[in-house]
Amino acid sequence: MAAVKFVVAVAFLLRILPVIHCSSYQTASVYCKAEQCTYKLNVLDVESATAFGVYHDTIEESGWGILNITAGRGSSGSDNNDIMFAAGYLEAILTYERIYQHYQNINDYFQSKFGNSTDVEKKVKSFFMEQDLFMRSMIRNNVPGSAYWRHVGYILAQYDGLVKGYGDAVTDDKKLAIYAFQLLNGAGDMIDLVSAVSPRSRPDFMGMTKEEALAFIAKSGHCSALVKVLGAFEDIFMSHSSWFMYQATMRIFKHYDLNIDDPATAAQQMSFSSYPGFLESLDDFYLLSSGLVMLQTTNNVFNTTLYDLVSPTSLLAWHRVRLANMMAHGGNEWAKLFAEFNSGTYNNQYMIIDLKQVDIGIDINDNTLWVVEQIPGLVEYADTTDILRTGYWPSYNVPFFEKVYNRSGYPDYVKKHGSDFSYQLAPRAKIFRRDQGKVADMDSMKKIMRYNDYKEDPYSEGDSCNAICCRGDLRILYSGPFGCYDTKVANYSMALQRTADIINGPTLGTKLSPFEWTQQYKVSHVGLPQKYDFPFIQTKPMDPPQKIKVGYH
Repeated sequence: MAAVKFVVAVAFLLRILPVIHCSSYQTASVYCKAEQCTYKLNVLDVESATAFGVYHDTIEESGWGILNITAGRGSSGSDNNDIMFAAGYLEAILTYERIYQHYQNINDYFQSKFGNSTDVEKKVKSFFMEQDLFMRSMIRNNVPGSAYWRHVGYILAQYDGLVKGYGDAVTDDKKLAIYAFQLLNGAGDMIDLVSAVSPRSRPDFMGMTKEEALAFIAKSGHCSALVKVLGAFEDIFMSHSSWFMYQATMRIFKHYDLNIDDPATAAQQMSFSSYPGFLESLDDFYLLSSGLVMLQTTNNVFNTTLYDLVSPTSLLAWHRVRLANMMAHGGNEWAKLFAEFNSGTYNNQYMIIDLKQVDIGIDINDNTLWVVEQIPGLVEYADTTDILRTGYWPSYNVPFFEKVYNRSGYPDYVKKHGSDFSYQLAPRAKIFRRDQGKVADMDSMKKIMRYNDYKEDPYSEGDSCNAICCRGDLRILYSGPFGCYDTKVANYSMALQRTADIINGPTLGTKLSPFEWTQQYKVSHVGLPQKYDFPFIQTKPMDPPQKIKVGYH
């Protein structure tokens, strides 16, 4: 047995040997009971740790950090909440330096959204605190009987572990208040929350010029997504390209293996694109062990009176996404779980692809693709597989469901500013419709999701953000460091293994120059690469050795 252990240990060490001596590679094991934790660095204690993990910080080299967290595998008898708390605690121990940097950059962006108004910031903080108290009260009153609230409790335990682990890891000069973690995890919710708590902050959409409207959409339209099936159903591709401020490009791709013991849990393992200090994707791009893949793009709410419906007696979008991802076995179940306690913040279109319903080379069965859309006061969803069977499902920041589209104020916005803001004739709708038929393999799928030929493409009309992958820094009017800054793509077989090809950085499109941080950009970009010229890399969950202790320095 000792010889077997030695062989397994040596095999694992040889596998990671090229990076062991790099300061960017860190391992740790944590031991938690009733929210009290100790930890060991440079140790993978598979046998007895509540959680163990590795973080490879290659943001400067590849644009991505890669994080693997395993919790509850070797800690027999551990409570589910201890397991989740340990997972959050460990993540903070491994990534605390990046959490601090990322908070500087994200907070800088939201301070600009506040318009230097301490009153708006106070209202946001108050909303977060009220929502947190509501959530904890519901957990106390409904656990253990409710599977729904048990899982909310697990998510909150992981969050509490993250906060505690960060506080235990950092020096006093880098301590962060609880609001920092609310802002980080609620960054998507913040996009709508500012308008909800401060009516004066709501944009005057009907008073905008056409150029101002285009600039607003370019900055606030978050992400392009595409689900593509080949002609004989011989493969299915799923991809997502994030749009936001370039100061948010501190990326970590995370692989969670959370071995909680609950019969209502559908997915213990998840792999997803993320950021330091986030327990969710935000983008969203998730590959789940339940056989589900989840993508998301953000829609605008032009009818700002809907924000009056936003209440702290709700669950934030990031809570409900994590909950549905953990509990749902299929798209319909995902939608129903997500629709409960709608906060009306981070109003998105979600695409849930159920790979269990795909018979490669035979059929794309009903319930393969469910689409879910949220606005304040309404969550609508349906099985849209019949559309996917025709070849593709595109997503580009315009609502698909008529009720959501109308209530959000799109008809009036289109009437005022033109068909570029409509569902059928938005620039990306036209580009996807024209070019999706060219997708035949991974390379062509990557190409369409990084596509930007604004100088030549008539559908772009000379605007570098009228493209699948926007380059806001190249716009003539209202330019800046914003736009499409990453792409994640997987096909059927990759997704089942929670494997993805990923790239970070503004697109190079068709002969575009790489983006660089220069003196002209006066926004915080602490810890980010100076220049973005990275290739695609592949990431998949690390398979650690079984039942041994591995230590190295």
